Amino acid sequence: MKKDTHHFIQEYKGLGAFGLDRETDEETLMFYLQKFSEDLFLKTLLPRLSDQELEELYLFINTKLKQHISEDEYHSLFLKDR
Repeated sequence: MKKDTHHFIQEYKGLGAFGLDRETDEETLMFYLQKFSEDLFLKTLLPRLSDQELEELYLFINTKLKQHISEDEYHSLFLKDR
């Protein structure tokens, strides 16, 4: 069963700009992250990153998850294993 969804990007008609206001910033970041997580894009990008860049990216994401998402949210919303 498919658990992952990217509905936002299919219907997004916003500016795709950052720094205008909080709402536009959040929408733009959501757009970027959904584009970023496409399999074909990541298969192209990840081999080009150094080991240090891979670690930095992983640690940045992991740190933000720990700072802003509860353990239950991590499992139910991120991992979707509950």
